[in-house]
Amino acid sequence: MKTIDIIKGIHLGKMVERELKKRNINKRQFALSIGEYPQNLGAIIKGTRRLNIDLSLKIEAELEWAEGFLMTLQVFYDIKEAKKDSSYKPDFSKFRKGLFWDTNFEKIDWKLMKVSIVKRVFAYGNKIEQDEITRFYGKKVVDRINELHPEHLTR
Repeated sequence: MKTIDIIKGIHLGKMVERELKKRNINKRQFALSIGEYPQNLGAIIKGTRRLNIDLSLKIEAELEWAEGFLMTLQVFYDIKEAKKDSSYKPDFSKFRKGLFWDTNFEKIDWKLMKVSIVKRVFAYGNKIEQDEITRFYGKKVVDRINELHPEHLTR
């Protein structure tokens, strides 16, 4: 597994803060050394401000990280946050109400419960429901879950 696969979705501020602590570098002094206002760096580390390309390049150069590393983390974090949005749901019209008989359909955390949802749909769902879950999560993800948990496929 690549390092980026392990850390994608983690806020880049945590990576910068961790590296500065590891090197025993004061955040304020670091910000000044790269020509940045300390409060701007602090806001980025806290996650209250997005990183821009210019600052990304300065930080990466100073910490001797690969060019584009922090912006890549920013994009993966943005994707993770966008998926938390309530619009990150499958097409409900494709599912029979009885498939999720024991839960409030509107309150399902589709990201967190991914494995359970795939297992249930492939154990009890029809072709339309299975196709929608495959479209929603992606064939690669669904195939991987079904490969790791084949017990529900025998029903």
